[in-house]
Amino acid sequence: MYNTLEFPQVLRLIEDRSAAFRAAIASAPDLDAQVPTCPDWTLRELVQHLGDGRRRQAAIVAAGPGAEPPARTDPKGAPTAPRDREALDAWLAESTELMLDALREAGPDRGCWTWWGRSQAPETSGAVARHQIQEIAVHTYDALLLQGIARPLPTDVAVEGVDEFLTTVSATTVPWPFKPATIDLHTAEGPSWRLTLDADGVRCDGLTADTEPGDMVMRGTASELVLYFYDRIPLDGLETTGDTEPMEQLAYWDPNA
Repeated sequence: MYNTLEFPQVLRLIEDRSAAFRAAIASAPDLDAQVPTCPDWTLRELVQHLGDGRRRQAAIVAAGPGAEPPARTDPKGAPTAPRDREALDAWLAESTELMLDALREAGPDRGCWTWWGRSQAPETSGAVARHQIQEIAVHTYDALLLQGIARPLPTDVAVEGVDEFLTTVSATTVPWPFKPATIDLHTAEGPSWRLTLDADGVRCDGLTADTEPGDMVMRGTASELVLYFYDRIPLDGLETTGDTEPMEQLAYWDPNA
């Protein structure tokens, strides 16, 4: 697998994407507009989701290992984001800093609750931090797209994001219920991966140039791949060869159903 980022680099990318999200919100003319890539939410509701989510992750990381996420301590539930623009920006900044403080305190190797116990990603604060980069980066894309700006994810974020998604979201030990297959993914930036789908589940491995092509091959920029994974662009926005059915099945398969 590709992941080469050290923990301080991961935290810096969280800071960078959080700043980009705040800038996108600050420049948005209407916070009550519907977000096209999150059609059930207005931009204000997206802000609420991102801010409260970072506060929730801070509590999860601080709680350490557990079979369940820690219960909310506030009987009123999730804190409501302020409506005033300046106060809203400060609330978002504080939300990010609360999570970063918890991650710094825990370090990369401390265990904590995660929802991906059967994946290839460890159940650690470091793995949580990796996933947070993508959560914030994709929602920054959403906020900018609402303003007519289709800006790709930064290269370092996107290349990291392909590996993170494949090992955290795609990989599982739940047996693959369809015809066994291999899916190769190649980025324009260089790194490549193979997904193997069979009775042992879904496994992600690195891919070398001399490997015979899989049943399906996908090519695109790392940003395009991540945006496809998160259902922001369609599969036909990527270059594909071979049988696309395994990827289409994987996109809709819920191994926990």
